[in-house]
Amino acid sequence: MKLTNQWCAAVLLALAAAGCSQGHKTAADVDWALHGLDAGEKRFSALEEITPGNVSELKVAWYADFDARSLRGVEGTPIVVDGVMYASGPWSKVLALDAVSGRKLWEFDPEIDGAVARKGCCDVVNRGVAYAQGKVIVSVLDGRLIALDARTGKPVWSVQTTDKDKSYTITGAPRVVKDKVVIGNGGAEYGVRGYVTAYDIATGRQAWRFYTVPGDPKKGFENKAMEMAAGTWSGEWWKYGGGGTAWDSMAYDADLDLLYIGVGNGGPWDYKLRSQGKGDNLFVSSIVALRPSTGEYVWHFQEVPGDEWDYTATQHMILADLTIDSKPRKVLMQAPKNGHFYVLDRTNGQFISGTPYVPVSWTTGLDPKTGRPNIVPAARYSTTGEPFMGLPSPAGGHSWQPMSFNPNTGLVYFPIAEMAYPYVSDKPGAFRYDPRGWNTGQDPARSSMPEDPAIRAEIGKSVKGALIAWDPVKRRKVWSVPLDTPWNGGVLSTASGLVFEGNGTGEFAAYDATNGRKLWSINLDSGVVAPPITYSVRGVQYISVAVGWGGILPLNMGAALDKAQLPKVNRVVTFRLGGTGKLPVLPAEQSMPFDPPAVTASDAVIARGRTLFHTRCWMCHGDTGVNKGGVPDLRMSAMIGDKAAFAGFVLQGAAEPRGMPNFGKDLSPEETEAIRAYVIKRANDLKAERGKR
Repeated sequence: MKLTNQWCAAVLLALAAAGCSQGHKTAADVDWALHGLDAGEKRFSALEEITPGNVSELKVAWYADFDARSLRGVEGTPIVVDGVMYASGPWSKVLALDAVSGRKLWEFDPEIDGAVARKGCCDVVNRGVAYAQGKVIVSVLDGRLIALDARTGKPVWSVQTTDKDKSYTITGAPRVVKDKVVIGNGGAEYGVRGYVTAYDIATGRQAWRFYTVPGDPKKGFENKAMEMAAGTWSGEWWKYGGGGTAWDSMAYDADLDLLYIGVGNGGPWDYKLRSQGKGDNLFVSSIVALRPSTGEYVWHFQEVPGDEWDYTATQHMILADLTIDSKPRKVLMQAPKNGHFYVLDRTNGQFISGTPYVPVSWTTGLDPKTGRPNIVPAARYSTTGEPFMGLPSPAGGHSWQPMSFNPNTGLVYFPIAEMAYPYVSDKPGAFRYDPRGWNTGQDPARSSMPEDPAIRAEIGKSVKGALIAWDPVKRRKVWSVPLDTPWNGGVLSTASGLVFEGNGTGEFAAYDATNGRKLWSINLDSGVVAPPITYSVRGVQYISVAVGWGGILPLNMGAALDKAQLPKVNRVVTFRLGGTGKLPVLPAEQSMPFDPPAVTASDAVIARGRTLFHTRCWMCHGDTGVNKGGVPDLRMSAMIGDKAAFAGFVLQGAAEPRGMPNFGKDLSPEETEAIRAYVIKRANDLKAERGKR
């Protein structure tokens, strides 16, 4: 993008002394123009102004706040092109900011209907925008893909990429490949069939679509790949959608002209419900290589055949060239949810290696030739009927948070989590497919955390988080930095030997890339999960990170996040050596009166409410009502003491514009009262727990 003199005069008054040099790149300007910095998504920068020796001088340059409806998760990677930063926040809103001063140039609000939040499992987040041909392209939670004029923020074209009658959502960042922009979607647990679609950047016209799981064979197959995949399924899977949503990672190799997409879990999770407990269920939990011009299938590698643990392969992929066994190899690297670090030959999908990077219990290992897992019989909980304590949990040993590969050290840096989860099927005959609801085939009330705080505290001791450096050639961890929560930020590495990462306690830190020694840190007033970036304008290097606590773990597994810093801000914060900016001092948290209503309901009603809560409410308001995200902790809500007000929220959609679903078609007044009774009980549990401290 080249900024005109007129536009500079209108919006860059704060930089008058610099004239319009913002719009004209110099040799000292280095953009972050792609989601992963390069098409292979290494997130490694050659910039070296900020070093281990001077990083202690890193100070705030500027900050800019998102105008969000509420403090929700911020997971986006900002991009920087020609001195302008484009950043996405909650509800798919976009900011254009001067990359030197933080001055707001424009903002865009796609005006999402709050009811759409019900279709998303994991917060109203957005992981970033794309830039091409003078356009900023944003994927929207409700399934739209919108191209904005990069200079004005005005829409150029908009397409609906999903069926609005189904529970599709989009949280991932679009990727640009030549003259096309590619986007996937989410919703595997909500009865959808996954796919990725390519659109012409200039017009928004659909170029091709590749489905990731087969549909009803009676309706024919879209291509030979779907016909082949259908042979790995049984029963009538298409009635449940099948899942396999490609909700995040992609990477592109220009030399091979291959686009790699990561495919998610099957839907429902329960393998017996989904496919009669038979077959590999392609392309669930797989990496698939496509021709980006046509969407033609080239090869695949399946990491978890017949997945029933939500072990997606949608986690960040990195393309690199490594020397393995004295031979140069073009590789694709991934640390997916299932706990193994994979190295594949990206020319043909051949398995090179797969090594546990966290403890795993679902397999005894991978076949050294094929990479196929030797699945522990007890892990097939849908066929045994018994609970299975799975490691990793559905949150993964590593989730969506991007990794970084430094070719100088040969190490991959990424956050990990050690956390178990009890997988257990619904009782036989209990499963009822709900196109508006959460369809895993599991009973979340039976797999929820114990409510006894002492037992929960003991379980909490086994929950761990860390930032690690992994050697993909020697297949081992080189160093590890323990972190206080299992939910932390994505990673950036630089040629000067630094690794940057934010974490769940609100700390943003720089580490020595060779040994993990912490060299600098700052508290940003809210937990951080987004990955940082770096760029240079007129010879000055900047480090920037989007701040805002949220996502799936804070929303529904709050009991595992006691040390997390709760959401206070949604903003972008940018640093430079010798920066003179200051973050505002936030007002001290007020101690709110906490006197929950007395428990008057019977044990039977409370038990019924517990089951209903874990059927309808826990994905946002937390397992056993413990929430550490950006939605209300119902245990401390004044609404639970007012029957009519509570019903107004639950049954009449009083807060639907802010993302609280209207359950008027799903719950009766009696069921709503049972849920309120359970929450009142949990509020009194919290009061008693606080009284013992």
